[in-house]
Amino acid sequence: MSNDENPRGEQPEGGAPAAPDASVPPPATEVSGRQRLKAGLWPPRLSRAQLIVAVLLFGLGLGLAIQVRSTSDDSALRGARQEDLVRILDEVDDRTQRLEDEKQRLDDQRTELENSSDQAEEARKQTLEKERQLGILAGTVAAQGPGITLTITDPSGAVAPDMLLDAIQELRAAGAEAIQVNGVRVVANTYFSGDAGDVEVDGRKIEAPYEFTVIGKPQDLEPALNIPGGVVQTLEKEQATVLVERSDGIAVDALRPAQRPDYARSSSP
Repeated sequence: MSNDENPRGEQPEGGAPAAPDASVPPPATEVSGRQRLKAGLWPPRLSRAQLIVAVLLFGLGLGLAIQVRSTSDDSALRGARQEDLVRILDEVDDRTQRLEDEKQRLDDQRTELENSSDQAEEARKQTLEKERQLGILAGTVAAQGPGITLTITDPSGAVAPDMLLDAIQELRAAGAEAIQVNGVRVVANTYFSGDAGDVEVDGRKIEAPYEFTVIGKPQDLEPALNIPGGVVQTLEKEQATVLVERSDGIAVDALRPAQRPDYARSSSP
């Protein structure tokens, strides 16, 4: 039966279904915008130049992050007041001035030796003066002069030996020339041991209140203890009470016996 005879394209009874017309194309599948975006992004198509730029940007971002973190770290001086910063700067200037004064003193001594008519007598005087100074540093002679007294009261027994050692080091850095703690002379090899509330100095037990008697320039010693994050603030965090008093008449009279070295000998003829 022809198409003209069967215009509706009905399937003849008992016959096979009519074959599709090959001349008609199948309908196109519609692609959504999301599918096109996904196809454009994945898999990624990176050129070598784009990869290098990405690595450089990553390195730059990492460096900036490290820099920001390092600059944001807490510092002992970060929260200091302006007057505290000025005092710290003055302390540094004072230390520099002390070094300049010491240099000038040594230059003057050399000039006196070179110009003295009796160089032997001048050398003897300077030797005696040097011996006196070394005796003060070694703790074999008493000393007196201006300075401060530092009194630490420890009602809770929380002050540890290392805190007292920090006070000694801070005082030395500020120009202390002679120190004694509770009747024990502090010298170059002095050490603190024990536990909080049970402190020993050079093997000798001391008890609170801890009293430091210090000879030096009071205008340098007291500010050195009160810097932000320094000795006074550290002790006060442990519920200790700190009292600093200036005086023009400080006496450091605790003595150490002179010790002869076992191995060291003078190299001068």
